[in-house]
Amino acid sequence: MQERPNRVTTNGEAERPNVARIFDYYLGGAHNFAVDREFAERSTRIFAVDEAARAARSFLRRAVRLCAAAGIRQFLDLGSGIPTAGNVHEVAERIDPTSRVVYVDNEPATVAHGRTMLRYSRTAAIVHADVRDPDAVLNAPETTRLLDLDEPVAVLMVSILPYLSDHDRPVDVVAKYREAMAPGSHLVISHLTADLEPDLMDKLTALGELTGVTLTPRSEAAVAELFTGFDLVEPGLVQASRWRDDAEATGPASALAYGGVGVRHR
Repeated sequence: MQERPNRVTTNGEAERPNVARIFDYYLGGAHNFAVDREFAERSTRIFAVDEAARAARSFLRRAVRLCAAAGIRQFLDLGSGIPTAGNVHEVAERIDPTSRVVYVDNEPATVAHGRTMLRYSRTAAIVHADVRDPDAVLNAPETTRLLDLDEPVAVLMVSILPYLSDHDRPVDVVAKYREAMAPGSHLVISHLTADLEPDLMDKLTALGELTGVTLTPRSEAAVAELFTGFDLVEPGLVQASRWRDDAEATGPASALAYGGVGVRHR
């Protein structure tokens, strides 16, 4: 049996639970504090939010494997959080050890954790930037060192776009990344929705507010619009937990997100 990794320690516990560290805890990672673990345990008594977190990570892994099978060897993971258990570079490097990965997050503590984890890697790095500022992301030293945007790249937007309000115009944000992507590049998106389990989605957004974040779930049509300029691969835009998964998804928490992968028009 694989041993659980040692937890990070801190001289003073964080006073407020952190979304990235809570997600890390749900995935069995070590980069979380007592305040995060306590919040996570309370949350699971409201509904199976840990199941939703694991479903999102499972979708990410399946999508990365599809991209790698299509020949993609470079990945830009936007709003990555802490690159914890089952992260992109682990999945990609199992297929090709030369795969390069750039993680991006705007939360300083999350980036600090990520840099500590990746300090010995030559093929993976994390950028401190906001997904809403594509120029800052794409021109960061880590990005220009590891990624060649003249070649196909996989841009991963897994669970991040609900953090953008309608005022942020996520369609326009995605379009700016699309303009920088070479033909043949892949776009991976999963997005929260209230279409299938509206009451459960209300509970999740309320939990988000307790950690200081506002979540904006979107309809199937709104998520589909994000793929403008891309050809969706089979099975198209579907429930993320069922996207290319042979196991039948069960439980209402697995019905909180749509997922899909698109290929940039040639």
